[in-house]
Amino acid sequence: MDKYIVHDKELSKADALVLKTLEADIKDVAAKGPVANGNGDTKAANGSADSADGIISEDEVIRDEAALSTLTSWNDPTSANFEPAVFNTWDLSSLGKLPPVLDRLLKSYIELGKSIVRVETDVVFVTHLILYFTTSVPSALWLFHHFSWWHGVMHTVMQVSFTGGYTLMMHQHIHGRGVLNKSYAWFDLIFPYVLDPLMGHTWNSYFYHHVKHHHVEGNGPDDLSSTIRHQRDSLLHFLQYVGRFYFFIWFDLPGYFLRKNRPILAAKAAFWEFSSYALQYTMWKLNWRAAIFVFLLPLVIMRFGLMIGNWGQHALVDRDEPDSDYRSSITLIDVPSNRYCFNDGYHTSHHLNPLRHWRDHPAAFLKAKHTYASNGALVFHNIDYLMMTVTLLRKDYMHLAKCMVPIGEAQIRMTLEERAEMLKRHTTAFTEEEIKAKYGKKAE
Repeated sequence: MDKYIVHDKELSKADALVLKTLEADIKDVAAKGPVANGNGDTKAANGSADSADGIISEDEVIRDEAALSTLTSWNDPTSANFEPAVFNTWDLSSLGKLPPVLDRLLKSYIELGKSIVRVETDVVFVTHLILYFTTSVPSALWLFHHFSWWHGVMHTVMQVSFTGGYTLMMHQHIHGRGVLNKSYAWFDLIFPYVLDPLMGHTWNSYFYHHVKHHHVEGNGPDDLSSTIRHQRDSLLHFLQYVGRFYFFIWFDLPGYFLRKNRPILAAKAAFWEFSSYALQYTMWKLNWRAAIFVFLLPLVIMRFGLMIGNWGQHALVDRDEPDSDYRSSITLIDVPSNRYCFNDGYHTSHHLNPLRHWRDHPAAFLKAKHTYASNGALVFHNIDYLMMTVTLLRKDYMHLAKCMVPIGEAQIRMTLEERAEMLKRHTTAFTEEEIKAKYGKKAE
């Protein structure tokens, strides 16, 4: 099955290393030949490994230890192999030998960036902030000062290209309560109030919905963005899912906090949501044409993107243990999610530890690989969350099966058709009776 593994040249160094180790596991299992009884009894219907499954070979142990050592050294400022993230598009080691002037300039910038960010790996966040404040902000101001239709269209295109990286930078921000060191706490606090509306976010709603709500409920019955009641390969169900978020989140999120007896959070969520709407209305009155491109279109596009992403992240839910983080979320090894969006593909790892730093996800995944395998976790490559959703809605399970990277001997021994059938089962909507049976008190 390793013939379906695709090594994209744009994969991050960490992703390339992780994928290489998983591919080697597949080859090791193939080299062992068929199981002794030849009937596939070592795998369960969900692809989880039985208790006898675990280490595939002695080579696997050596391989994983070496990969973990390498991944750890890249993130360790005391290591000679330490490599901070400075740009999304390139790894530092891929830049090669630069002209002396550029080399000195880059090194000076990195040292400055390391002194500004909270974690030394995160110089890239300074790069992003410089980018947004030298493009998005002046472009938006100029549209209100001197509007033109072509500028409005180009501004929106630019903002759409920024939204993924910005949102996942803010993902780190809301979980870590900032990304800059304490000396710049004032700017760390203020910049989201400037940039959020330009990128399509309403003030603080990402924090209240994602941190205070989604991670509390974990795609369970009370999660407003839960997928379990939906048929996850149905376009109609997807449109219902998106429509509810579009038109009722202003009501649903405060209502959720009230039901959970958290009135202060309800008031804060409502206040910031309606404050953002007030800003939109004020800007509309000031210059409605500019407001369409600067505020309204980014909001509409962002909210659609968030729902596409969440659907893809939580569309494949195990029928037996839907409340397991391993079985209700997925891991992606792909370029858009991990190189450009700060390892957002490691969604299972994020749910297991929401405070885990984005650079630590590949090592954490590899270290816990056997636990992932024994729990029937799903890993994919060469596909992002957008295309995961599109492929599901097209019901193209054979393509998803080819994108799947089997982990553990049980999954590796599944045929392509068995993988496709397993994935299809994982999209079936849960009835209210099934939800009560699976979630117990959480469903009350």
